[in-house]
Amino acid sequence: MAVGMKVRNGLLFVSGGTFGDAYVYDATTGAEVAHLGLTDGPAFINDVTVTRDAAYFTNSMAAELYAVELSAGVPTGHVRTIPLTGEWQQVAGFNANGIAATPNGSMLLVINSTTGILYNVDPRSGEAVAVDTGGADLTQGDGILLRGKTLYVVRNVSNVVVELTMSPDYLSATVVDELTDPDFDVPTTIAAQGSRLYVVNARFTAPPGPTTEHDIVKIDGE
Repeated sequence: MAVGMKVRNGLLFVSGGTFGDAYVYDATTGAEVAHLGLTDGPAFINDVTVTRDAAYFTNSMAAELYAVELSAGVPTGHVRTIPLTGEWQQVAGFNANGIAATPNGSMLLVINSTTGILYNVDPRSGEAVAVDTGGADLTQGDGILLRGKTLYVVRNVSNVVVELTMSPDYLSATVVDELTDPDFDVPTTIAAQGSRLYVVNARFTAPPGPTTEHDIVKIDGE
């Protein structure tokens, strides 16, 4: 199973979903670089963000993150479990989902899909502080993308991407726009190139199978 993924320094980092694993591949050749067991407990390893020192994975079924240590951008094989503490609320259903690191890697932003709460998480201690979003509805929050001080949160079954401006300390945010498109069909994740945003349709309501069509929707971003 391959769920969230990120490319950095020529490597593709992949979340392993219900298997509780993470995978790293050479992004050019596809050769496997590492296969890492993150947890033997309840698992849906959902998303990943990569900094200079580590790749951080979310688990939607447990109140913990996993840090895969990197040396010169390559996994060392060491995995650290980071319990989510502080203001984190673990509820029934899917919890930690999309994750993004601040530019210097000192803070992680994590969205809880069920509660819609966005958290600022210390990657060392796991202490989570709820970001003040002014009451914005971020339920069904899935993939997130941080570009400078602009954060995009994909609300999957709502077929909306919420655009927020983060404060300098990443502890509060203001909604500036809600992006949608008639071609959205349960989008789950988002990536950017230049001024354009690319949203992946998961089509959870469509019957899965080899003939089911899938697509990516290009929208304009600021």
